[in-house]
Amino acid sequence: MIFIAVKFTVHSEERDNWLPAVEPFTLATRQEPGNLFFEWSYSVENPDQFVLLEAFASPEAGEAHVKSEHFAAAMDLMADLVAVAPEIINVEVPGDGWSRMAELTPSRQ
Repeated sequence: MIFIAVKFTVHSEERDNWLPAVEPFTLATRQEPGNLFFEWSYSVENPDQFVLLEAFASPEAGEAHVKSEHFAAAMDLMADLVAVAPEIINVEVPGDGWSRMAELTPSRQ
């Protein structure tokens, strides 16, 4: 599995526009055959920073994603919204998705 984490810091005036702006990209990516997940969050320490966690089933699926039309369109759109170049972690890891954390079990069900 290819696991990718990206931090996008946007211009403050674009904060409320970010998620609606990237929604078409998000929806298209989630429809890709090799996409395992594509999830947005935001930083509680920096209100102008959004965090994307995404995974693809294989290097080939990740490459197809980067070569897609919706990826190219999103990069053009995002260039106007980001304040700095995004920070990224891109690694290949075993497995095909999230695992359960062994150290913590809910006390109430």
